[in-house]
Amino acid sequence: MATKNELAEKLLYQPKNGYDRLSAAEEQAMNAYCEDYKAFLDRGKTERLCVEYCVELAEKRGFKPYAAGMPLKAGDKVYCNNRGKGIMLAVIGTESLAHGANIGAAHTDSPRLDLKPRALYEDAEMAYFKTHHYGGIRKYQWVTVPLALHGVVMRADGSAVTVHIGEEAGEPQFIINDLLPHLGREQGKKPLNEAIPSESLNVLIGSRPIADEDVKNRFKLGVMQLLNEKYGITEEDFISAELEVVPAGKCSDVGFDRSFISGYGHDDRVCAYAELAGIFDAEHPKKTAVCIFADKEEIGSEGVSGMQSEAFEWFMGDLCKGQGVDLRDCFAHSFCVSADVTAAYDPNFADVYDKKNAAFINYGVGLCKYTGSGGKGGASDASAEVVGKLRKLLNDNGVFWQMAELGKTDAGGGGTVAKYMAQRNIDTIDAGVPVLSMHAPRETVAKLDCYMTYKMMKVVFEQA
Repeated sequence: MATKNELAEKLLYQPKNGYDRLSAAEEQAMNAYCEDYKAFLDRGKTERLCVEYCVELAEKRGFKPYAAGMPLKAGDKVYCNNRGKGIMLAVIGTESLAHGANIGAAHTDSPRLDLKPRALYEDAEMAYFKTHHYGGIRKYQWVTVPLALHGVVMRADGSAVTVHIGEEAGEPQFIINDLLPHLGREQGKKPLNEAIPSESLNVLIGSRPIADEDVKNRFKLGVMQLLNEKYGITEEDFISAELEVVPAGKCSDVGFDRSFISGYGHDDRVCAYAELAGIFDAEHPKKTAVCIFADKEEIGSEGVSGMQSEAFEWFMGDLCKGQGVDLRDCFAHSFCVSADVTAAYDPNFADVYDKKNAAFINYGVGLCKYTGSGGKGGASDASAEVVGKLRKLLNDNGVFWQMAELGKTDAGGGGTVAKYMAQRNIDTIDAGVPVLSMHAPRETVAKLDCYMTYKMMKVVFEQA
């Protein structure tokens, strides 16, 4: 007869901290993986930079650019660059696409500040850029943070120039001013989300005028002269530019034990890199493995580079056409992990979490059965069969996992690309890394959870 402890072990769900189960060899592999991930995070400060680095890494791994109608065989590796802002990679499986594909979908855009089309102005003999916040940022967090500028400017002659400034040693950085506390009595009475209005997120960029005191806008003109000398641009060129203001600086280990990584853009580049490393390391997949980096998730997955775009249909449809397979049949038999981050339980803000259903640091990848808000509004809700399939796959392969929700029912909520994959008749479930301080200029993740998310994606590509 079983003892009470044996019975509890057999019948009750008792999650365990990953470090109580991690072998020395796996810890070594985890640390090596996280060093590679940190390099990816530092290189990929924007969605464009993520795609550039992804192409660089993929070509080193034998991936070739995909062209429509390209003949492919099992084991071939291809990528499709979607306008420099999204990318899809595939490793052709030994089975026909009629049996479906194993798909990992993540996004590489993150909350940030975009320059407005008419960005440059001067006031009180200082020059500024006006910004439009992108995604769900908390505006008060962006003041007094060192900032960098990245992006592309299309000049009047049709040529493009890239701009990257504020990251390298010796380069200037930028800042958004805050009000000093001596004068901030009324500001301090306002709710956090109102204390810093959107229109005050203006980036300080200079104060040295051109020498001629008779010229109007000479502080603004002083900055424009420097930009023209370095990049060959005029003020009108800002109208055809995509310039993003992001936190400057590299990510770093956190804690005496170095068990965390702090940096900008873990949401969702931590899951994107897990997908990328997973498809690189997947061995002889039976089903075709597909990795997606989408853009615009933070604003609803819109546009030609978002997950609602038919760029994905074009890529998958052309792969299917090469095998004489109907795309609808492929989708109906496919399996997708929407690899996106979830909220990690933070005891400093315990009142907004349902502790029994929250993801905990160092317990592994968080499986999120449904997203949405309130009564599952706007959710992608994975079926019992889909959850069970992934659960068994992870258990069979020693991947540490946990269930996760994004806060209490009426306190939390959020979305991912999952529902857009499900709309395509693809079985889809959300899973990803638990994050502390999500959507802040610097977010924090645990190395163990990063590594387990990579292991999940590798297993999904190989065996799902």
